[in-house]
Amino acid sequence: MSTTSTTEAALADAGRRSRVEKLARLTQRNGALVILLCLIVVSAFAFPTFASAGNLSQIALQAAFLAPVALGLTFVIFTGGIDLSVGSVFALGGVLAAWASQYGFLAALLVPLIVCTLIGLVQGAIVAFTSIPSFIVTLAGLLFARGLLLALTEEGSETYKVPGDSAFLELSRGSFLGLGFPVWIVIVLFAIGVLVLHRTSYGSTLLAIGGQPDAARLMGLPVLRSTLIVFAVSGTMAGLAGALTASYTASGVTTLGVGLELTAIAAVVLGGTLLTGGAGTVVGSLVGVVLLQVVANLINRMGLTNSNWQAVVNGAVLLVVAVAQVLLSRVQAQERQRRRGGEADAPKPT
Repeated sequence: MSTTSTTEAALADAGRRSRVEKLARLTQRNGALVILLCLIVVSAFAFPTFASAGNLSQIALQAAFLAPVALGLTFVIFTGGIDLSVGSVFALGGVLAAWASQYGFLAALLVPLIVCTLIGLVQGAIVAFTSIPSFIVTLAGLLFARGLLLALTEEGSETYKVPGDSAFLELSRGSFLGLGFPVWIVIVLFAIGVLVLHRTSYGSTLLAIGGQPDAARLMGLPVLRSTLIVFAVSGTMAGLAGALTASYTASGVTTLGVGLELTAIAAVVLGGTLLTGGAGTVVGSLVGVVLLQVVANLINRMGLTNSNWQAVVNGAVLLVVAVAQVLLSRVQAQERQRRRGGEADAPKPT
């Protein structure tokens, strides 16, 4: 075989491997969206009222209470970290919002945001300056937030109510163009998240920290500052979600948020973000949240009202997606390695 034919064959093989790698990466990032669309189509045929405007808007509204938590967690996971405190911070935010609602709308909104942001900021500072794994730090944060919550509510025996005439109730119960205000808030937050990830140096810095933290430090990237900000934002988003829930339920329910961190992590992973950090999408996390809510809606329609069924289904879906992510990541790595080897072995044209 001539040198020209060998070179052409090597280039063709490299092109095929590049296409396989791109297909694997595309599937990894958009698999949840494909599953969601297929599930919606099948459900619309199986349940005539599933595709009604009322049911779809209700699914969107329910997803809006989890979505801010998932958004904050997405950026934490981009860095290769984890925030296990969001469930307790979420519940604390709801209690603080309900308590502060007696002092007006601004107090009901700002008090939980400030307190929850401070909790996230302290956790971020500990992670950034001590190098203690975020898993341990945020586990301690989980216990702290839950303990503070119990202290404020007399061991959970006291439930703060939002006054019936409070404007704070409109934050979750009002609507615009057929969608509740929480849905519009989530749309704005995720739009900002997309811009931050793709249009700012901060977004690329987070991905660099998650992909190669040591290299990010050597490059002079602001690793410490970025870590502080990302955990503070995670606390803010959890507090906001708690405040929205308090507005919706007109009370600060102390039992909410138990296990919420696992549900939020599941949504982020379903959306294609790697738990090891360095790769993922903001929109994918939103798709993961909606997918979980669609599954919950279908479980209720099938008469399986026991919440354990939802946990079983969510766990099974998450396990499948996690395994698929690992396999697709291996495919991408193998194809990159083969392509590099092929390029190195390819004869140089004379």
